[in-house]
Amino acid sequence: MESGEIVEYIDDRKIICAVVTESGNQRLRLLTEYNREIKVAAQRLSHRSTLRLDPAAGRNLLVASLQNLSQKRRSIAAGIEVKTLWEVLNQEKAWIDLHTITGLCFPGATDDNHQSAVIRALFDSRSYFKFKPDRFLPYTEKQVAAMIAAEQEEQHRQQCIDAGVRWIQATQSGSAEVHPEYGEALIDIFTSFFLFEKESPHYTTARSIMKKANLSSPNAIFNHLVSVGVWSVDENVDLLKFDIPTFFSKPVIQLAQSIQTKTADTLLADGRVDLTHLTTITIDGQSTLDFDDALSIEPRDGHVLVGIHISDVAQCIQRGSLLDKEALRRGSSIYMPDKRISMAPPLLAENRLSLMRNRIRPTISTMVKISPSGDIISYDIFASIIRVDHQLNYFEANLSTEAGEAINALHSIAGRFREKRISQGGIQIILPEINVWLDETGIPVVNQVNRESPSRMMVAEMMILSNWLSARFLSENGMPTIFRSQPKPKDRILKNGTGTLFQHWMQRKLLRRFELSTRAKYHCGLGLDAYATTTSPIRKYFDLVTQRQLRAVLGLERAYTEKEIEDIIDQLAQPMAKVAKLQFRRNRYWLLKYLEGRIGEKEEAIVLQRRRNNYTVLLKAYMIECPLPQTGGVNLKPQDLVQVTIQHVSARKNQLSLFLG
Repeated sequence: MESGEIVEYIDDRKIICAVVTESGNQRLRLLTEYNREIKVAAQRLSHRSTLRLDPAAGRNLLVASLQNLSQKRRSIAAGIEVKTLWEVLNQEKAWIDLHTITGLCFPGATDDNHQSAVIRALFDSRSYFKFKPDRFLPYTEKQVAAMIAAEQEEQHRQQCIDAGVRWIQATQSGSAEVHPEYGEALIDIFTSFFLFEKESPHYTTARSIMKKANLSSPNAIFNHLVSVGVWSVDENVDLLKFDIPTFFSKPVIQLAQSIQTKTADTLLADGRVDLTHLTTITIDGQSTLDFDDALSIEPRDGHVLVGIHISDVAQCIQRGSLLDKEALRRGSSIYMPDKRISMAPPLLAENRLSLMRNRIRPTISTMVKISPSGDIISYDIFASIIRVDHQLNYFEANLSTEAGEAINALHSIAGRFREKRISQGGIQIILPEINVWLDETGIPVVNQVNRESPSRMMVAEMMILSNWLSARFLSENGMPTIFRSQPKPKDRILKNGTGTLFQHWMQRKLLRRFELSTRAKYHCGLGLDAYATTTSPIRKYFDLVTQRQLRAVLGLERAYTEKEIEDIIDQLAQPMAKVAKLQFRRNRYWLLKYLEGRIGEKEEAIVLQRRRNNYTVLLKAYMIECPLPQTGGVNLKPQDLVQVTIQHVSARKNQLSLFLG
């Protein structure tokens, strides 16, 4: 190829006219019609002309000549009806060379300018011909329809990009429209991109908008959505990301409304045992509305009879019903500082299924006969009815005088049961619970809850007792259910349940994950030979399934098969993982939000481990881990207690940084 030859190449979806200024080794130096010097590979050329320009004519003259020539060729191309040409040629099944197709468009005029015009016209309307520099293949009608649809979609995408840039720029200047052009589409693009980033189908479009609008990070998209009122500044984006249902459909609500509370006589006619003479107590958190469980205790033949009574949810939510399918889809109720999402409609969860004070309720009762020394003599599980006498929160239970004697007796039994579990290899990890909630103005409040308070410890052990006995009952009756087990820890730090905060925290890290199966196995963490959760059927679908298996043994309904249980375990694996992640991340968000207001304040921390460039410490007041930079001259070791200062916190970015001192 010689210097001075006029060529064309494609760049950024445009055909550009240029002149060769230097040639060699398959790469060409070109001067373009835009007065730019570039290097391109020879195979990138879309057209070579027999026309020449004199390289010695001077740069300005060369550029002017190229611009005039390009304009002339564009004018010729504008007269080509590409669709009409395709309609004439679309039955051809072979490639058509450039000379032939130019002759069809311009009979008797097949010079360089007309050939270039054909290339330009067919390139600009690529929906009709497959394109190569010197030949063309007509697409089929089906291909053309698909190409036109894709072209229209791309055109719409480009329009969205331009509209998105305008919207962001208008928002930044304070003049954004409430409902801009392509507003709904842009909201979908922005939300999908922020939630899923590279996995979003709109990733490329959103990135194009960000680039043109000079936005550097996804958080800028979040801020834009907040600015225009699509999201709040504290938006729970995980609800959207995990596709968590937050409302119940109309048919589900209607079915819930149709369920009537049965009278005591009707329930007793079904063969239930009347336990309304027992003094029963519920003890829960202060904000609890869905009361699953109640406790009772009474003397019996020199022993005591402890009752653990669980709301018979399965009696109300029929297996396979619309309510049941919705509960299975959700898997669990969700509790966050700023929102509660029930597994069942609130009309049921907080009313007709809830063990409310002075209301007759159907229950599955576990009655345990215990000797004065704390040994379990016998137990029985049956369907019953109860009427709750005392509805207490944990604080009230600790101070109660009315129910104090019963609570004290239950606490004593709970303590002996715990000792037995630990003697059987159980690991009792004692860590404070960090409770985060929002006050009436929406400000986060944080306090530390002592899980070992008398009422909390007692309720926890009674629920473990009930779950253990239910699991044994099902196992002894050959009934499959969702049994929980746990292998031995990677290492054992705690001895006899005692230890420092550091030891309890590190022991928790060494526990192995629990396992779910259809047959009972040893649960090392609890020190029990069988375990299945049954005490929260209003809140957890696993517990509802196990309750149905108990009812099946009692002859109240058909049992799940082992295969059906396995399918439920598999089906709930992903929803339950999402619930756990959502609750953890939302609690952490509001805890960090609280700490945003404590920047500069000093806190106590325990050194957990030393890494290459920093330490990992535990903020004692908030039970949250954080890296701590190493400081010259200071050598810390695990278990050291240090004072740190909160340096930076961002709840939205999940960031917390400290420095020593």
